Amino acid sequence: MTGGVASSLGKGIISASIGKLLQARGYSVTIQKLDPYLNVDPGTLNPYEHGECYVTGDGAETDLDLGHYERFLNIQTSQENNVTTGRIYKSVIEKERKGDYLGKTVQIIPHITDEIKRRIKILGNKGDFDFVITEIGGTVGDIESLPYIESVRQLKWEMEGRCLYVHLTLVPYLSASGELKTKPTQHSVKQLLEAGIQPDILVLRTEHSLSHDLKKKVGLFCNVDINAVIESKDVSTIYEVPLLMQEEKLDEIILKKYKLEIGEMPSLKPWKSFLKKLKNPKQTVTIGLIGKYVELPDAYKSIIESFIHAGSEKECLVDLKLIHSESIEKDNYTTLLKNLNGILVAPGFGHRGIDGKLLAAQYARENNVPFLGICLGMQIAVIEFARNVLHMKDANSREIHSTTTHPVIDIMEEQKGVTEKGGTMRLGEYPCTLEKDTKIHSIYKSEKINERHRHRYEFNNEYLDVFHKNGMLTSGINPDTELVEIIELSNHRWFIGVQFHPEYKSTVLNPHPLFVNFVQAAIDFKHA
Repeated sequence: MTGGVASSLGKGIISASIGKLLQARGYSVTIQKLDPYLNVDPGTLNPYEHGECYVTGDGAETDLDLGHYERFLNIQTSQENNVTTGRIYKSVIEKERKGDYLGKTVQIIPHITDEIKRRIKILGNKGDFDFVITEIGGTVGDIESLPYIESVRQLKWEMEGRCLYVHLTLVPYLSASGELKTKPTQHSVKQLLEAGIQPDILVLRTEHSLSHDLKKKVGLFCNVDINAVIESKDVSTIYEVPLLMQEEKLDEIILKKYKLEIGEMPSLKPWKSFLKKLKNPKQTVTIGLIGKYVELPDAYKSIIESFIHAGSEKECLVDLKLIHSESIEKDNYTTLLKNLNGILVAPGFGHRGIDGKLLAAQYARENNVPFLGICLGMQIAVIEFARNVLHMKDANSREIHSTTTHPVIDIMEEQKGVTEKGGTMRLGEYPCTLEKDTKIHSIYKSEKINERHRHRYEFNNEYLDVFHKNGMLTSGINPDTELVEIIELSNHRWFIGVQFHPEYKSTVLNPHPLFVNFVQAAIDFKHA
């Protein structure tokens, strides 16, 4: 899967939609993302650069598109599902240093391209998949993408009959002339052809419906059968795209090109049921997401999608208000937050915007407003409780104030000697044991759960007793390290903080129970 003309056209959504449709026909599918940037992974990237960093169960810090893959296909991805140029070059240079190339001159071709092809094939070799969908990040013509384009060009010949190319491009609408323009698509495909790749299928992103004549024109100019020129019209939600692609018979076209059995068109009943409830909510709740990257909603992509899943489950529209934590101050916080039916304090790093998050947690606690704190959000709830209930006025996290006399949040023991930033946090899925007769136990309906993490700091267990005595329960504990994973307030209608990231495991067909219950708590609060 390649993209042209402009970035952010939705290669990840089209890839996930193809995967969903093939999966619905009984084929096993996985998807991988090849990112052209030189970072080894997105873990050190500021969210303003690339949106959220999505974490897999095996602890890989990856591109946010992997979240789409998991949410659509209801599968788990891994380290192998996201590859960056940084990882490719790092691997090749390490081999060169060890002498693996036997003194040869190391070059882009064949050494870099061979490593790219090896990474593409890993998933197919390791898993029993009928299809591996490989999305190449960036736009055709980018210098950074050239080694990837060359690699997949070579694969076509090495895996004859087992490879095809889908190219997503844009047909812009010029309002001044009232016309859809195909020239950008023609130039994009021309660039692909110059690189030695003839697309098998064209997916045209458009604001307006494409006529038969326009599709025919594109097909003629681009050497693509008109039946393989697919319209991808703008829709109200990304979850409509699989149905749109099914109407366009994209999955059938792919199967025909591979000479594989097509069979009956899948009904996609659970997916359609999800969409029906999503589009026909019976009520609305307003939930505030308090964070410091709210100018870029992609920084909280998995959280936003989790509320969509949970809202559909409850047949409720979640009106999510993204509130910048730096805008919340002592003289305005009650006004800013008073109309919310629930408050979520988002994850993050560093000291910027902390005071606003503390005020949001205080408001939720004091006014019995349903509250969910994720990762840093949980730590904020602990600090606020320590300051305003336990009267530890300078209580803090050592991340924010290294010399605080009450470090209720402290750096994890195994993190104390860590100096490198990339891939060194506590990452991936870990077990958690839930206390019986707690709110969290009633939500999960289980004594043992597994959730994904991304953090360096933890609740300081030296303060456990004083928190317990004053009503903050530690209702979830890691059985191996005694790390506090979950806190909740015993005298509050719904106040929960989790050290992990539940949003990473919410999917269309399996909404996360914590978000579903939080939305229900917001509904109950609104009608109380």
